[in-house]
Amino acid sequence: MKANTLKIENPLLGEINKMRPSDQSFSAYVRLLLKQAVRREKMAHAAEQYAQLLKDEGEEREWQDEWESADLASSPHGKTSAGHR
Repeated sequence: MKANTLKIENPLLGEINKMRPSDQSFSAYVRLLLKQAVRREKMAHAAEQYAQLLKDEGEEREWQDEWESADLASSPHGKTSAGHR
């Protein structure tokens, strides 16, 4: 595994330490923050791609509209599930 050393200047270092849970090491906390940032970026990119798909594909948009307007509280087709009559 490739490793890097990162120099963090004092004002930012202090802010990170204020946010860091006392039971977590500084390195572990910074790793967690970086993983969360990467995940956020990936999710934002996926959301942009899906929005473009909805724009480009009318059928997908229709399915999305149908899903959003579905009555999720009622049983489908008037049927009731066991124990929920």
